[in-house]
Amino acid sequence: MDFENDKPIYLQVVEDITSRIIAGQIEPGSKLPSSRELAVEYTINPNTASRVYAELERRGIAFTRRGIGTFVAEGDVDDLRHERIEKAAAEFVESMRGMGLSDQEIIALVEEFIRDN
Repeated sequence: MDFENDKPIYLQVVEDITSRIIAGQIEPGSKLPSSRELAVEYTINPNTASRVYAELERRGIAFTRRGIGTFVAEGDVDDLRHERIEKAAAEFVESMRGMGLSDQEIIALVEEFIRDN
């Protein structure tokens, strides 16, 4: 994974794992790699991997069973997907409005993009 410089690495890993859960690549209830395995997989510091799991737990996406491991929560994946969609849409609309486009112009651009792609 190539990390961006403007965002903490642990948050980028959290977003990647969340995306994989939303895409169905990681199933609810499944065991996640240990912190050390995660550190190797993402080429990050083991302390950063621990922070990833702490953040996933804080968000209710994962839970840890002491001595057993960290698991994906059985929560509704649709909620995660909806949250991600809302965030992306809000950022897009804010960016377009920042360029001086009206809501109607934004809608027309999106429709044109969909039609052409």
